[in-house]
Amino acid sequence: MSVPVPRQREAPAQSAGPATLPDNGLTLLVIEDDPSGAFNVPEMLDTEGNRVRIRTARNLTEATRLLTDGVQCILLALPGPCHDGADSLATLREVLKIAPSHAVLVLTAEDDAERAAEAVRVGAQDFLFRGELDGRILSRAIRYAVERKRSDLAQRQLTESRLRAQENARLERGLLPTPLLDGSGLRFAARYRPGRSRALLGGDFYDTVRTPDGTVHAMIGDVSGHGPDEAALGVELRIAWRALTFAGLCGDQLLGTLQQVLENERADDEIFATLCTIDISPDGRRAGVCLAGHPSPLAIRPSMAPRLLPTDENGPALGLVPNARWPRHEVELGGAWSLMMYTDGLIEGRVGQGVQRLGQEGMVEIVARQVAEGRRGEELLDATVTEVRSLNGGELTDDLAVLLLDRG
Repeated sequence: MSVPVPRQREAPAQSAGPATLPDNGLTLLVIEDDPSGAFNVPEMLDTEGNRVRIRTARNLTEATRLLTDGVQCILLALPGPCHDGADSLATLREVLKIAPSHAVLVLTAEDDAERAAEAVRVGAQDFLFRGELDGRILSRAIRYAVERKRSDLAQRQLTESRLRAQENARLERGLLPTPLLDGSGLRFAARYRPGRSRALLGGDFYDTVRTPDGTVHAMIGDVSGHGPDEAALGVELRIAWRALTFAGLCGDQLLGTLQQVLENERADDEIFATLCTIDISPDGRRAGVCLAGHPSPLAIRPSMAPRLLPTDENGPALGLVPNARWPRHEVELGGAWSLMMYTDGLIEGRVGQGVQRLGQEGMVEIVARQVAEGRRGEELLDATVTEVRSLNGGELTDDLAVLLLDRG
């Protein structure tokens, strides 16, 4: 049975939402520009036995007004073929613009199969011929079109999400430092793991460069917090440190300038950053150490147990005390040595199921055992981080950065 298309007028939609399949039936918007109004739509029931609701529009202006969130599918009756060179699918293209998230079916004459196929290539989900338009075929076509549109949208969102993830990964990898140590004779190794899920960059940061006078400068730091703002601030501090180091600043003057950068760039006055800087003399036998609320580096020498460098002269974290001072403490390294610099993510993991933390003493014991077993460089870092994670009972929740400089 066929019934004339009922004319309905409703409040205009604020936005055209994605096609959905509600529990209370389907709603079809028919766009028919036939002035005679003779086009009839068969009566239809959905798979739940509900009558398919029908709205009709004689032009795109009416269609835009009737395209509420309750519409799941649009049936566009294409006009007859154009013979004057005009775009015969111009109306369809406009419909796809005003309803990008809705399923669209096109209706055309039986002898116009080529244009029907072209309509699908343009963006319609399917096409129907006027002569075969009955309730069963149309109902099935509507549901197929809605499901296909929903699948297309989901696939598009997944693709866009993957592209964004790839772009973010490339960006974050580009923000990690490239050590500049050519000519120094030192070997460099580092491990970096952000605490944020699916992130490549955290609030921890590090860098190592060699200045024209032959001095090797290394630093490692930790911005309080774990979000993207803290990660961005860490990158700013690292870049500022490299620029200031090449400009000839070091020690207290360098850290004071970095504190000004942090104070100007942080989103909240409560944010601070810990920092450890080391400058190694051109002959590699001496180093100057500055600590700003940061754990002391670990020195590893042949025939000696690993030990933490002295921390008697330690300044506050950056951003806590105005006009603070950070004394430079000089240490003798000798001919062959390794220096391990790290953030608190390496020492604040738990030991077992209790509340006990690993701490610096526990970390020193781990490194001493790994060194005694003959591990050095990359292998030493991997073994140390792996054991810390194992003691923690799984992945560490804090950002972690560790770097190792070797000589001899």
